[in-house]
Amino acid sequence: MEPLIGPRVKLRPMLASDGPDLVRAAADGDLWKLPYTFIPSADTVDKYIRIALEGRADGNTIPFVTQLVESKAIIGSTRFWKIDWEHRKLEIGWTWLAQSWQKTFVNTEAKLLMLTFAFERLNCIRVQFATDELDDTSCAALLRLGAKQEGIIRHDLIMAGGRKRDSVMFSIINDEWPEIRRRLEERLSESSNPNQTTDASRLDR
Repeated sequence: MEPLIGPRVKLRPMLASDGPDLVRAAADGDLWKLPYTFIPSADTVDKYIRIALEGRADGNTIPFVTQLVESKAIIGSTRFWKIDWEHRKLEIGWTWLAQSWQKTFVNTEAKLLMLTFAFERLNCIRVQFATDELDDTSCAALLRLGAKQEGIIRHDLIMAGGRKRDSVMFSIINDEWPEIRRRLEERLSESSNPNQTTDASRLDR
């Protein structure tokens, strides 16, 4: 698959050799300590990448690293997963950004790239997101994105330390996409300052 490239953000398919750069990005804020999601550390990055690449080989996952177009620096990761080709739906998840790039244009531009690809290239009828019920920031960000909250999946995941996570499910359907695209493009056009606060980063698992 070719990279998804915007004016300032590039989503490049993940490689087995990306481990050191991912750990370096996650070290900006010690993100692996977050209780809400799975972010690689030096001890877990090999497994993190292996799971992503196995999913790609199985045809149900498309993992990316998030890069800045200008500097080519890797500053996070995201992926399409739970891809259901028959029913034309998927989930956007495993999304995280280095702390220095949270609440900037990066997440908005990355989501625009991914949603455009999902709805306009893959012809999806549904894109879903799941986030930790305790993560108010991500829940609010998904609502601002235009996703609709659908419900809570109880004891959805077992987190580090053994906590049983309840996940809040959100979705965007194809009928809603044109208006959401318009809003995202408008938001990006207003964020000429690369450090302007435009969104939250911990959008989904």
